[in-house]
This record gives sequence, C-alpha cells and structure tokens, in this order.
Amino acid sequence: MSAILCPPIFMFRNATENLEYGFMTHPPITTLVLGAGRNASVRHGPVARSRTAGSSMRLETWLLASAALTLGLAMVPASATAAPKDAAAQQAEEIRLLKEQVKALTARLDSQEAASRAATAPDAATAKAPAVLAVAPAAVVAPGVPSPEKIEVAAANAPKAPAKWYDETKVTGRIYYNMSEIRREVNGLRTEEGTGFAIKRVYIGIDHKFNDVYSANITTDVAPVIGPNDGNIVGNGLYIKKAYLEAKLDPAFIVRLGAADTPWVPFVENIYGYRHIENTIADRTSFATSSDWGLHMLGTLAGGIVSYQASVINGGGYRQPKFSQSVDYEGRVSAQYKGFTLGLGGYSGNLAKDTYGSETYHTANRVSALAAYQNPMFTVGGEYFQARNFKQVTVPSPDKASGYSLFGSVRPAPKWSVFARYDHMRPSREGLPSQTGDYGNFGVQFSPTQIVDLALVYKHEKVDGGTLSTSNGTIGGSIDGTYDEVGLFGQVRW
Repeated sequence: MSAILCPPIFMFRNATENLEYGFMTHPPITTLVLGAGRNASVRHGPVARSRTAGSSMRLETWLLASAALTLGLAMVPASATAAPKDAAAQQAEEIRLLKEQVKALTARLDSQEAASRAATAPDAATAKAPAVLAVAPAAVVAPGVPSPEKIEVAAANAPKAPAKWYDETKVTGRIYYNMSEIRREVNGLRTEEGTGFAIKRVYIGIDHKFNDVYSANITTDVAPVIGPNDGNIVGNGLYIKKAYLEAKLDPAFIVRLGAADTPWVPFVENIYGYRHIENTIADRTSFATSSDWGLHMLGTLAGGIVSYQASVINGGGYRQPKFSQSVDYEGRVSAQYKGFTLGLGGYSGNLAKDTYGSETYHTANRVSALAAYQNPMFTVGGEYFQARNFKQVTVPSPDKASGYSLFGSVRPAPKWSVFARYDHMRPSREGLPSQTGDYGNFGVQFSPTQIVDLALVYKHEKVDGGTLSTSNGTIGGSIDGTYDEVGLFGQVRW
C-alpha cells in the first residue's frame, strides 16, 4: 500500500510546496476575483504581473495533484482486492475527464488573463495599477444542481394561482354636470329664466372579461326624463343603457348581444370630443339614438384603417325595449388614415312603432355622413344627415328632414382647448318647409387631469316657423323661439 500511496503523496507534496510559495511571495495571487469588471483590481505586489502565468501553472499543478491523490486513495482497495479490469478502465476514464476539465479551466484562465492585459495595457513607466485576474463562473454545473436556465424555465412553467373573478372586472363611470343660467323666449315673450346646478348624465359601467373571447358589460344611465305633453324635462330616470354579452372572435368580427352602442352616434361623439357640452345633431333632435337592444356586429380591417358596424335592433332606443312586428337595421362603414376620418351610415325601420294592433304608414330611413381631420393641435369636422319619415311612421302624410353640424377645437397649450360648433336644421322640409333651427356654442376648456374637464360655455339656439324638440327642451313657437345658456360645464370620468 505504501508503494501505491507514495507517487500521489509525493506529487501532492510538491504541489503544496509550490502553492505555499505562491502564498508567501504573492499572497493575493491565489485569490480569484469572480465576475470582476474591466476596472476592478486586486493588489498583487510589485512583480505580480510577471508572475501571473506562473500562478496559472501552479493552480494547474495543484488541481492535477489533488485529482491524482483522490484517485490514488481510491485505488487502494482495488489493488488490495485485485479489482476487475472494468473497474480499472472506469478509473482511467475518470482520470481522462479530470484532465480535460483542468485543461479547459487552464485555457479559460489564460484567455481571460490575455483579455485583461489587452484592456488595461499600461505603459511601463506608469504601470502602477495592480493587475486583475477575473474568473467567470464555472461552466460545469455540479451534478444534481439545475442550471439557471432550467430554473428560469421551470419558474415560467410553474402553475399560477387561479385568478379571482374581480381580477378581470372593471368599474367605469362618467358624470356630465353644469351650473348655468338659462333664458327661454317664445314669440318674443320670456317664458323661462333661472340659474341652477344640473346633472345631465351619470353613467356607471361594469365590464367583466371571462377569457380572451367572451366578456360582458352593463352600464346604467341616470338621465333627464322628457314630459309626454310639452316635451320639457320633468325629472331624472334610471335606465339600462348597455347590457350585452360580447364574443370577440377576431378583431375583424366582434358580436354583441343585448343593449349596446349603435353604429353612428357613438362614432361621431368620439370624433367631436365634447359630448359633455352637447350631444350630436341627430341625437339631440331625436333623429338617432346612441344605444339600442339587438344584435350588433362590428370590427376593424386593414390594420385598423377601416371599421364597420351592422346592427339588427328593436328601433325604440335603449329606454324603450319594445316588442314590435319587425326589426330595424342600422350600419356604418368608416376609414381613418393619418388624421383623416370619413364615415357613412344608414338606418331603416319602423322605430318599434309597428306594435301589435297599431297601424304604420311609412318606414323611417336616414343617411348620415361625416368628414373630419384631427392632429395634436386641432380638430375640425362636419356631420350631415337626411331623414325621411322619422316623425311620420304612424302618420299618413310623408315628410323629410335634414341638417348639418360644423365643429372645431384648438389646443393652444397643454390642458387647454378652445372650441366652437354650429348646427343648421330643417326639421320638416315638406310639412313646414319654412321651419329652420340654428344652434351654436363656443367656449374654453381646462383639463387639470385626464379624468376631469371643466369648460366655460355659451349656447344659443333659435327656431323659426314652428317648434323643435331638443335635448334642451322644446324651442320655438308659432313665429319663433330662442334658448340661451351660459355657465360652467364639465365631466368626470374614470
């Protein structure tokens, strides 16, 4: 046994003496700086640079000696018990693998030493900075220990805690309010005047996403109630404006079933941008509605440039979910490109007036168009519509109406905008051909945050040759009538 142990012990002894010499003459040379950067340094002594190669040689000798000692000790029982040839072959293979690992480590040390010298390259006269020996983490991972890559993959594939129902639920809201002074005149006589605070709209919405395809929405609406006799506001009512199930089968094909946005009015409101000041021309004069019950199909094409919506609806609006003898149809196609927007819409139906036992004479039809341009500094646009028999479905005599709206806004400074709008209406071109209605507003708006808008606004409306029912009540008279309002208008949304 002593004969077997002598060579390894002798090699280990010589390697240890060399290693001890390195510690005594250059103590820090045996220190391995892991992950050191280009500017990191360890002081090695005055002659450290010239002996870096020697330290690598001693490190290799020490590793080989340790391997030899380990294998030598492992051979003792094999010699004493005359181990089989296959055990000797296995030991020879282990020695070969150890040598390859030592050789690879030595090559790594040499390459990193050369890279460190090339990076620093000090002059001989000023070479006072200590050398750096940077050793990267070992490439060989210990058996049984997973690599960082495997740990990262395992963490990514680890089962996640199931999402709670409220994680995919959002609550939204929007409030339109104003504090203003109004004045109303009929045939030159003042019939109303006053100052007060009013809430025009309160929308509370709950949107829930079941998965990437299916979702649902319910939105309530607190809105003024128009009296059935004189067309004036008599109070506020709570309505269900939206209540639908959505299936987003593809960005080009989305289906909504229930009460949802109609194709035209929300589209124009999004371009106009001042719905909290006044609703759009067709909506405010009851020639269109913003939501209705039915089946709605919509989507975008050509990378979002083209959009469309087609709806099969009741026709009475979201406030009147009636059962009638037929359904109505409304559609829109639009395109947006580099700030320009063009839209064309149409409507056809009986407006839910053909209920059982009732008699209808005409089908209501409407054609709408919009053109606008938007950029970060300003918005300008116009809307036009022409309607036939919208107020004559149950009346024998036919009629038609038309109107247009021009709007624009400028944003001269962050959080500030100046806006104006003008509408012209001919509500009864055949029944009352001389009747006209003109509406306008202008103001300045300040938006301190993204969820709050506050505007100082003046409104004026005049109807000649009859009366016109609007969102501000009935305006006009046998001769004419006017409506004026000035005040603060705003919205809060979340």
